[in-house]
Amino acid sequence: MSSLRFLLLALLGALAFVRPAAAELTALARVDAARSGVADRGAGVELTLALSQPVPWRVFTLDDPRQLVVDLSEVDWPEAIRDASSRAGPLRTGVFKAGWSRLVLELSGPYAIERAVLETGAEDGSAVLHVRLAPVAEEVFAARSGAPAGAVDLPAPVGRAGPAREAGGPIRVMLDPGHGGRDPGAEAGGLREADVILGFARELREALIRAGGFEVALTRDDDRFVPLESRITLARAYGADVLISLHADALPEEAGHASGATVYTLSRDASDRASRLLAERHDQSDLLAGIDLEGQSDEIALVLMDLARRDTAPRAERLAERLVTEFLGQTGHMSGRPLRHAGFSVLKAADIPSVLIELGFLSSEEDRERLSDPEWRAEAQGAILDALRGWASDEALRQASAAGQ
Repeated sequence: MSSLRFLLLALLGALAFVRPAAAELTALARVDAARSGVADRGAGVELTLALSQPVPWRVFTLDDPRQLVVDLSEVDWPEAIRDASSRAGPLRTGVFKAGWSRLVLELSGPYAIERAVLETGAEDGSAVLHVRLAPVAEEVFAARSGAPAGAVDLPAPVGRAGPAREAGGPIRVMLDPGHGGRDPGAEAGGLREADVILGFARELREALIRAGGFEVALTRDDDRFVPLESRITLARAYGADVLISLHADALPEEAGHASGATVYTLSRDASDRASRLLAERHDQSDLLAGIDLEGQSDEIALVLMDLARRDTAPRAERLAERLVTEFLGQTGHMSGRPLRHAGFSVLKAADIPSVLIELGFLSSEEDRERLSDPEWRAEAQGAILDALRGWASDEALRQASAAGQ
């Protein structure tokens, strides 16, 4: 157990003696039985779970016996969930481990996960988890099945402290293409930010995977709106070592001309007027979120998040510095102040080192040309790859040095 995790748990335990009601860090989400269930859909099976609020989650299949497994941060299960499928069942639910719940659905044949998504953004704060299974060959099902890293030994709901991966293990990266769906982001010169950034994120994912040593996921892989709460939840549930949010915004004329890439880390106050304008824009399109401390006192929330950030903030700063160095070396062009601090909501996860990269500004003709140039994009993706590798290596050395003291 890391020293930070020990301090978090010790502090929480101490506070529990003062406020017994605050001993549990996560508020229970309720499952709406009337809107939840399992049913046959086409040639496959679909599971729907209607939740009173978003929660961290993950889903996978097991072979021999064939099962679908869904792990969620602890939820209040109803007495029964409707099972109208002839291809799956019975369905079992219960507590998996402290702070976590599990649903297990028996499968009558090789049905692999085709789609799994947590839809949020309802006015009442509720969420719906959809899992769609499609028939596949037995050998394909077997190859795709098995508990992913971290699925059996899920982290505590407060969020993990320190790198999740073992020394020498793959770097787990959550890429966050900004905007999407009803929020297209900036638009200029016939380009939409949501489209440009999604294309770049997909290319970056492939570049990282081809290079080896990385596991990569995207907060969205199509043109859909994903609220911030879900972006951070997805990163945490994935066990991400780092969250990289990607944007290519535009500034209004009164803010002046802006060109070149910029790397942001979290700051209580934006570092300049341009940062404030961008932070306001992102805050309007995303929900504020962080560690789920709903129902807890502000004192507990602020103290725990401050302790977590004492560990993650310096690591995020070191990654940002690496990114600036690699961008300058490989692309030769960044903004006049390439490293800045702002109050972007997506950077506010206390338990995951997070950076936001503005790859350029669609309000700049030069940047639009760069973002449309496959050669420049490849250079930028190489810069991010090398920065991540160097950063992870340095952090591993720091951790080993600290452990040896």
